[in-house]
Amino acid sequence: MDYFPVFFKLKGQNCLVVGAGDIAARKIELLSRAGANITVIAKDISPTVAAMQDSHSLTLQQTAFAQADLRQFKLIVSATDDIETNKLVANTATEQGIPVNVVDNPGLSSFIFPAIVDRSPIVIAVSSGGSAPVLARLLRAKIESVIPPAYGRLANLAEKFRDKVKQRINIAPQRRIFWENTFQGIIAEQVFSGNEQKAEQLLKQALNDYDGTVNNGEVYLIGAGPGAADLLTFRALRLLQQADVVVYDRLVSPEIIDLARRDSEKIYVGKQRQNHTLPQVSINQLLTDLAKAGKRVARLKGGDPFIFGRGGEEIETLMAQGIHFQVVPGITAASGCASYAGIPLTHRDHAQSCVFVTGHLKDDCVNLNWTQLALPNQTVVIYMGLIGLEQICHSLIAHGSPKDLPIALIQQGTTDNQIVLTGTLETLPTLVKNQHIKAPTLIIIGTVVCLHNKLKWFGQHP
Repeated sequence: MDYFPVFFKLKGQNCLVVGAGDIAARKIELLSRAGANITVIAKDISPTVAAMQDSHSLTLQQTAFAQADLRQFKLIVSATDDIETNKLVANTATEQGIPVNVVDNPGLSSFIFPAIVDRSPIVIAVSSGGSAPVLARLLRAKIESVIPPAYGRLANLAEKFRDKVKQRINIAPQRRIFWENTFQGIIAEQVFSGNEQKAEQLLKQALNDYDGTVNNGEVYLIGAGPGAADLLTFRALRLLQQADVVVYDRLVSPEIIDLARRDSEKIYVGKQRQNHTLPQVSINQLLTDLAKAGKRVARLKGGDPFIFGRGGEEIETLMAQGIHFQVVPGITAASGCASYAGIPLTHRDHAQSCVFVTGHLKDDCVNLNWTQLALPNQTVVIYMGLIGLEQICHSLIAHGSPKDLPIALIQQGTTDNQIVLTGTLETLPTLVKNQHIKAPTLIIIGTVVCLHNKLKWFGQHP
């Protein structure tokens, strides 16, 4: 993060704009909306800026900039077309510790202007760090299309009741839940429909009816998908962002964790081969204890929680303890990784069925139904098979699979670290030994692997 996002309170503060052309006029407009007292210094005052003098209460000084001009200002913008003047303004401001922006010159600036979505008092800023301002404006347009101006009125309603709610509900987590229900329910809908008086009545009623009861929390068993954060479902994202606690596995990417509420507690319970942070029984109990303490718990599991994710064991415990829960399916690794590798799991010319199995070693052996897996005209997908790859290939050959049967190993599928290695049952173990493969991996076996070179579309590292 090259720039730390902050919001300056400029109401009543003295700010300086050096330059008085059309670009300067746009910055004056923004500063004025924030309530700043604006002085403009320029040798030439454009008609646009001159016309703003009364409406924006500008102090205009038609003169060349001098270093002594900066002493009384809290924030400075240099918007001239003279590079030497811009440098002088920037250097002087930096020496005096005053935030300065030189328009279209991030190298001389200590801060930059973001693209702004103004739903006051809700304000959203989008920045590319000066590298792609047009892209930032396009993103602002997308945000504006999904956040109507009524959100500002909703925020004003919340501000009106903020102290009352705090007095009535003095437990912070319960107060947060109250507000979330307010912002996502009928009260918000009344505001969006223009019925603000009705919304206020409903909010008063909800506050009066609040009895202080601390209910048990709930658990959201969420499939986090195969790795890429943008493969989460809408429901998964919504529940993740309202959870008080996030309990997550090793296969959940940092990008997905970053989507959780900033103030939520994060608890890592990942498992690696011969290294379990918490045994499964302890994880089950942890979820129960958190929910009974009134927490909303997002249980994040890589892929889909019901496909080699032991999600069934966790909700059995929750049901036995009377804990409310939801299950949110995720894109399982087989589907996600195969799609990103350009390997269809079924294809009318290659496979009419698909089998999912786990290659997890038990007592240093992979114990599977090799006779079934060696049948032709099917695709076999093996989770967690990297360590046992050599055994898997030898066992399939021993049970009748041809040595030249295509096989692929996919490292960290759907992410920027995705690597796809293809070969045959005979050759792939040797190919993998010569690579520095990192878990998680997925193995796909069958003639559908032949389609990889033709259908691959997602870039992979060499």
